Formats: sequence, structure tokens, C-alpha cells
Amino acid sequence: MIVEIPDDFASQIIPTGISGSRFLLEESVAGAYREHWLTMEQVRQVLGFETRLQVDGFLEQHGVFDYTIDDLDHDLRILI
Repeated sequence: MIVEIPDDFASQIIPTGISGSRFLLEESVAGAYREHWLTMEQVRQVLGFETRLQVDGFLEQHGVFDYTIDDLDHDLRILI
């Protein structure tokens, strides 16, 4: 897929020194995961990460937290 974005617009949304295509891919993937359109495994594959920890870090950087009350309850039961 090829998407053409005018330079003046791209310079406003893509941070300096970052690959525009990678930036837009990451933003799209983060949004798709947030909307539950992608699984964590799909995020890992699309972005080329080797581990789930890398995916967790990526999602955290993008403000996507996939930690539910049930997850907290489970973790607390394990600790006690």
C-alpha cells in the first residue's frame, strides 16, 4: 500500500529524524490494537518484534495498556 502525504502536513505530524513510514505504521498498529482489531501476536509480527516484552514496551510507549481488573486479581492471588 502506498499513501501519499503532503510534505507540509507530514512535517507537522512526524517527528524529525524518524522514518515517516515506520512512524505511520506504528501509529496505525497501536490504534488497531487499542480498538481490538489486532492481537498482541499480530502486533509482534507486523512490527518485527521478537518478544512479547518488546510488544509490551511498544504499547506502553503509545499509551495502550492492556491490563484489566481480572489481570490484577490474578496477579494478586499469585502473590498472596
